[in-house]
Formats: sequence, structure tokens, C-alpha cells
Amino acid sequence: MPGPLTLLVDNGSLQPAATLALRGLATKLSLRLGLTVEPVSLLHSSGIDPKHLDGRPAEILVPALERRLAAGQTEFIVVPLFFGPSMALTVYVPEIVERLREKYPALNVRLAPALHAAGDDRLARILADQVRIELAREKSSPVRVALVDHGSPVPEVTAVRNELATQLAGLLGAQVAAVAPCSMERRPGPAYEFTAPLLGDLLAAPTWNSSRVIVAMQFLQPGRHAGPDGDVAKLCRAAEAAHPGLSTRMTGLVGAHPLLVEILADRCGSAVL
Repeated sequence: MPGPLTLLVDNGSLQPAATLALRGLATKLSLRLGLTVEPVSLLHSSGIDPKHLDGRPAEILVPALERRLAAGQTEFIVVPLFFGPSMALTVYVPEIVERLREKYPALNVRLAPALHAAGDDRLARILADQVRIELAREKSSPVRVALVDHGSPVPEVTAVRNELATQLAGLLGAQVAAVAPCSMERRPGPAYEFTAPLLGDLLAAPTWNSSRVIVAMQFLQPGRHAGPDGDVAKLCRAAEAAHPGLSTRMTGLVGAHPLLVEILADRCGSAVL
């Protein structure tokens, strides 16, 4: 029987840049681990025209597993490209595995932990490095930092954002005037108030709306939200138009930093049955 096959899994996107970035990370992780790591998305990416992906179609998880199961591969390690315990990892992937086991009883999937782990500040160090790149381009001070994530309906995922903001503030210290967490978007209603503040609201707040603000991007890959013309960039431009004293600058993405591969390698080693 073949050994476990490692799959690097992201949420998926209809933007070709996201799939190409996932493939690049999978290649780097393969080299780091000395074994094959294949890139797969949970959803969406199979809708990209392969001509935008060097002629190679993107794969999504269910058909990717079914194809390999039919060929005799039953052992898998899934390494999630997610910051925290989103419902994709706690609900969706386990449901997929249980459904597939009805047809393939030998299926065994070991799910590695998400990127963030208690006591590990490497994600914050990545964010700090990205902020310092932008700080070096600033001609004046003080500068404020808005750490922005997508926004999650899961409190534990938002708690990751908040902890990263605390760690980031500690790493940057007196280099910046303030660090605050925020989200790109949230679900309506008081039940999701924990996601606040939204990026647009933070940039409109007193002091922030007349400051130089570095928007630290807690996003892994380019796409509809995090690309140069993505949703976060649009929110920043709208805030600047509404507040002439505001100036924003977005950092690079977490997925572009070499330390991410080291984190992924460790999470792969922590995969449990």
C-alpha cells in the first residue's frame, strides 16, 4: 500500500492568482518536506478556465479524493491553509470524509492543525516583517497599523485575529502609534458583533481618519479580496476619499513570506488521526 499522500488545501477562489499561489506553496513545501505535496482547494477553483492556469485544471477536494481513492490511494494528510479553526475544517472536511467512507471504508484522513497555534508567534513575525517593509517607505510618523482579516462567523477564528494583533503590537513596539484588529466584512446582527470593528469603521474613527495607516493584510493569497484591486483596497480608497487627512498603505500577503513554509511543515508533522 502506498504511504499517505499530503494535500495542501485552501478554501478556493475563482481568481487564477490564488490557485497559482497555492501551487507555488505546495512546491516549496514539497521541497521542505522531501515528499510530494499536491495543491487542492475545498471549493470554487475548478471553475477557473485552465488556460489561465498553464493548461492544468485546478482540483477541488471531493473529486480529488475520489480520483485517488479509485486508484488505490487511501491514506491522506490534509494540511489546511487556514489561519484558525473555521467551519471548513471543523464541519465541512469531516462531513466529506464520512460521506466518502461509505463508499471507501479504508479511507483515512489525518487533518493537520490550522496555521495559528498557542505560543507560536511566527504568524505575527511574518506580519511584522511585512509592516516594517511599508514603514521603511513612510516619510513621516506616527503611523498606525490596522490588522485586517476577512471576517469570520466563528468566534475562535476572530480570536486568532485578536491574538495576532496583540502579538504584532508587541513586536512593533514604539515603531508605530497603535495596532488595532479589524475585519473586511461581517454578518449582520448582534450575534456577530465580536467581529467588529470593520476596516471601514476603523478608518473612519477619530485619530485614525487623519493618520497614516498601514493595513496589515491577514490574508494568505491574492484574489477577489486581497488583490491589488480587491475588496480591501477598495475599502481603503473609499475611506481616503471620505477623509482627506487619511493615507493608507497595504502590506504584502502572509503567503508570500518564506517563514510560512516552516509553519506548514510543522503543522504537517502534527497531523493526527
